[in-house]
Amino acid sequence: MTSIGIIGAGQIGRAIAAALARHAVPATLANSRGPETLAATIAELGETISAGTREEAASKDIVFVAVNWSKLDAALADLPDFADRIVVDANNPIEAPLFKPFDLGSRSSSEMFAGLVPGARVVKAFNHLRPSLVSGDPADRGGRRVLFYSGDDARAKAEIGALIDRLGFFGIDLGSLAVGSRLVQFPGGPLPALDLVKFD
Repeated sequence: MTSIGIIGAGQIGRAIAAALARHAVPATLANSRGPETLAATIAELGETISAGTREEAASKDIVFVAVNWSKLDAALADLPDFADRIVVDANNPIEAPLFKPFDLGSRSSSEMFAGLVPGARVVKAFNHLRPSLVSGDPADRGGRRVLFYSGDDARAKAEIGALIDRLGFFGIDLGSLAVGSRLVQFPGGPLPALDLVKFD
């Protein structure tokens, strides 16, 4: 079975964990303060989600990263090479309370993120929906809630696309990381916060 880790236990990280827990998909959730600080969160999420260290979460086959943009460097510092494993960029280059965009120059946030996870096959996903929509039931209005993803590795995208489907969402592949990540990047992209439903 493919193992899953989540680095970041803020709103998005917890929402991803809740979506996995809804379908009894095991995962290890980590934050910057240590697994003992996640006891209440783990109790809410249920027995398929466990607390772990940052290093334990980062060792899994698929690693979600969802932390404040200003804390990305620290969250990913000194981790071993990801050795061709999949890392899902669920981040946006903005954070509370001011929501002032970070200056990325000409690069997308995912292109910058990729430089922090050497050896990883990066897929952009799970960043464009509000946390409540990620954690909630994706069956809505007679259809399935849309979840976009993009990346440069076809096999990695296929795995994340299959996981998105398993969680009940309708995945749409936006193409390469350079193109797709810009479409869902907040702020700047046209797709963030859109609550779209695919009708079967």
